Amino acid sequence: MNRRALFLVLAALAITAPALPAYADQPAVHTGLLSNAGVGGYDPVAYFTTGAPTRGSSQFKTTHQGVEYRFANAENLARFRANPSAYLPQYGGYCAWAVSQGYTAPGDPRRWRIVNGRLYLNYNADVQRRWDAERGPLIARGDANWPSVLRR
Repeated sequence: MNRRALFLVLAALAITAPALPAYADQPAVHTGLLSNAGVGGYDPVAYFTTGAPTRGSSQFKTTHQGVEYRFANAENLARFRANPSAYLPQYGGYCAWAVSQGYTAPGDPRRWRIVNGRLYLNYNADVQRRWDAERGPLIARGDANWPSVLRR
């Protein structure tokens, strides 16, 4: 197989792989393919302070439990360092709806909600609409499935 053909095969796998549910042992925090950045490089504190997904900067970053988190500014970095659990997405940043269904899928940092002071991510807009329609029961199911869903 020549280099171009190999590249095309690998690119196709990279594009489709994140969309597939994961059934093997998964890491506790979703970082995406070939990345170590939690929340897809978005600032987890900004969801709470500005109410919008905000890209983090490599200038303001920290590592928490082996995962790199990036922040829009030094103030958000300091807030995170003072209390990481207040800002980390639930279910390790995996899709909240998928976890409620018993499997993992990537969470999209642009598809988010804060419910009872906790950050949840969903796979895409359609999945988020379904999750929003039954948030309470789905959060309860997700909580019951987490973290055992990582071992499926």
